[in-house]
Amino acid sequence: MNTLIYYSFSVLFVCILVLIVGMIKPKWVFLWMEKPGRLPVLMVALALFMVFAVMFGEGNKQLQQEKAQQIKQQTTQQPGAEVPDLH
Repeated sequence: MNTLIYYSFSVLFVCILVLIVGMIKPKWVFLWMEKPGRLPVLMVALALFMVFAVMFGEGNKQLQQEKAQQIKQQTTQQPGAEVPDLH
């Protein structure tokens, strides 16, 4: 498994945790604020979710490139073998 994919699930876990805890007790997420609201908690959770989505997408992109490179190496090692269509 790609490390970006692995770490993206950690970010998703933190995102869900921040969202749940922040909606129940916003003060626990924003310790430095006197009266924190739920909207900033939602914004932080949304930003974390966007980070998760980008990391997961890039990890999948890298994984597909690695698989394509492995297939290319296998076909160059076997002369006369059919070249698979990657598209």
